[in-house]
Amino acid sequence: MQKFVLSVLVENHAGVLSRVSGLFSRRGYNIDSLTVCETSDKAISRMTIVVMGDEHILDQIEKQLSKLVEVISIERCTSETCERETALIKVKADGSKREIIIGTCDIYRAHIVDVGPESVIVEATGSETKIDSLIRLLEPFGILEYAKTGLTAMSRGSKVLK
Repeated sequence: MQKFVLSVLVENHAGVLSRVSGLFSRRGYNIDSLTVCETSDKAISRMTIVVMGDEHILDQIEKQLSKLVEVISIERCTSETCERETALIKVKADGSKREIIIGTCDIYRAHIVDVGPESVIVEATGSETKIDSLIRLLEPFGILEYAKTGLTAMSRGSKVLK
């Protein structure tokens, strides 16, 4: 099983997300990560979809997606793609541990975005590997909770997805 990332431009209106996710569930494919956001053109949204499978499965997914009227374009992301994930991580942080936590965050270029009496919330952006590594380093302090956005991707260079 291999990880594949698809960047899909779709019409931005109600029901499109449901139609795309329904297409996956009806065919028994799992979506590992899905992020959706409006583009600079308010009529278009970008979906970044991460799936596990082989070339045959990915070909089937691309063919099924292309049949949806709302799908404008599909791009298979490659090594020429910039991929990022964002995480918010709430960590136990009494006075004696805060300095170590801040130092760990600095190494990962993560930021403390909220400070409470007994915890801090860390914001980190980067590759999935970087985020997972930071989480592992913060675990000994006590992670109270965390949320990850899922992968967002865009091709490098001047090429524009249309």
